[in-house]
Amino acid sequence: MELQDDPQELMPRRRPTQERSKRKFDALLQASRELLVEVGFESFTCEEVAARAEVPIGTLYQFFANKYVIVCELNRQDLVAVSQELADFHGEIPSMDWLRHMTQLVDHLADLWMTDPSRREVWLAMQSTPSTRATGAIHEKEFAEAVSQMLRPLMPRTPRGRRSMMAQVLVHVVYSMLNFSVQDGLSHEDAVAELKRLMVAYLLIAEKESRSGGQRTTFDPE
Repeated sequence: MELQDDPQELMPRRRPTQERSKRKFDALLQASRELLVEVGFESFTCEEVAARAEVPIGTLYQFFANKYVIVCELNRQDLVAVSQELADFHGEIPSMDWLRHMTQLVDHLADLWMTDPSRREVWLAMQSTPSTRATGAIHEKEFAEAVSQMLRPLMPRTPRGRRSMMAQVLVHVVYSMLNFSVQDGLSHEDAVAELKRLMVAYLLIAEKESRSGGQRTTFDPE
């Protein structure tokens, strides 16, 4: 049985440290992306991934217990890449021009979503089972912590716990809207424009509340 019943975080059995093993590991992940785009998650098999990567099936199972673990690793990979982008952006807040920088970041993510269809396929696959959804929630929460730190100078009087929740809301809404934006029959540009309106309005209200002391909190020392 491939599916794990206990909804714990799904992780590779091991991550390689030697260069030769890293190449095989990366080849398996790249083949997985290509296969997801071509056939979708339902028809996705470990055997086909190994064949495309020209790696023995036994080697695949040394790294990944099943296809659910593979897709979770792809999701983690995507969020790590975005976290690195966010780190470059972090220094721009709270400049006077932070709204422009924020919308540029959303445009960048939207462009990635359009030019790399595997991102949507990975996101959809993560919704397929309780275990993958639980793992996705862990990944999103980790990513949201980086967002929360980025928001801290913008809303200095907002308690850390509420700021963390706001960051999780933002991450979930952004990724849900990016998926929505690439559905058939929709204008991607229009959907992204609405996403930016939602996000900017949300952050402007939060900034105003925090700086005016409307939340009746003390300065967050962290």
